[in-house]
Amino acid sequence: MTNTAAHASATSTTPVVSATEVVLPGLVEPDGLELRSRELPAPAKGQVVLRMDATGVSFAEQQMRRGKYYDQPSFPFVPGYDVVGTVTAAGPDVDTALVGRRFAAVTKIGAWASHLLVDAVDLMPVPDEVDAADAETVVVNGITAWQMLHRIAKVRTGGTIVVLGANGGVGSTLVQLARHAGITVIGTASARHHATVRELGATPVDYRDPDMYARIRELAPAGVDAVFDHVGGAGGEQSWQLLRKGGTLVSYGTAATKDDEGNSQVPVLKLFARLAAWNSLPNGRSAHFYNFWAGKRRCRASWQQRMTEDLTQVLRLVADDVLTPQIAARIPLSDTAAALTLAESRTVAGKIVIVPAAAPAPAPEA
Repeated sequence: MTNTAAHASATSTTPVVSATEVVLPGLVEPDGLELRSRELPAPAKGQVVLRMDATGVSFAEQQMRRGKYYDQPSFPFVPGYDVVGTVTAAGPDVDTALVGRRFAAVTKIGAWASHLLVDAVDLMPVPDEVDAADAETVVVNGITAWQMLHRIAKVRTGGTIVVLGANGGVGSTLVQLARHAGITVIGTASARHHATVRELGATPVDYRDPDMYARIRELAPAGVDAVFDHVGGAGGEQSWQLLRKGGTLVSYGTAATKDDEGNSQVPVLKLFARLAAWNSLPNGRSAHFYNFWAGKRRCRASWQQRMTEDLTQVLRLVADDVLTPQIAARIPLSDTAAALTLAESRTVAGKIVIVPAAAPAPAPEA
């Protein structure tokens, strides 16, 4: 990871904050990420300064590095999809009681930083009893899993579902939420992660097995109530065929095409067309694409309220030890290149969490 420097002005009424940021400069390998320091501007009206306590690596950043995320900004930019942090300063028209309290926020970009500016309306409270890294693990992953299971598929107790990538960030959370709701889970993962998938409460199936879908049909010969598919591509048709009458396919990604050359929007548009075609069939099944950001432009307030409600449910389960966040590793912000490399290696279960740099050890007494 290389180093650059940049500076921005701050007002005299707000203490100057020196922010360390990780910049994605273009189509680079993980070691091409750049580390820079700059003076963070004072929070504007409605904003706060959030000191990062934990952020992480999601599949979105892995796609952004390749220029493959559906609506990513132009290079260069600071990645970081979500964050848990402590408010250190409040801008005009923001309640100063927020200062010193811990919150989560979904940023899409910008969270790979020691400090960042966040709109106060986007803050979601994090209980004091939940560790920051644990909370970070279930911000986007937890909201995504909760909404797909309970708001879209609406699988009832006693049902059966298939979770592709059951060892991943969203997948492992989805498995636990489903098991808590009394739902049987079949989860795909590589053989090395089968023990983890079993511990979460799912029956594992090797995704590298060419007969994977036949194996799933053996486990659920009458079909399943829902399939949660982040892979897309050619396997989407087989996921659709696993459904019983009345079942639901929830697609939430196109991982199968992440390395394909060409326009990053084409695989998504093809998927939309396929889902629409399936929904036109008179067989009682339904297909949906889960879009985390759906509804925000139409009504930001109701969208944010729904996000906060669902994250609150998930964090309560974490606090009650019902849901165990799956943390693959905790890596300092200065080593984000290593964090991204590890996440892309597909050798770990759970989420890579990025934390602030460790405090230096005190000098020994003379």
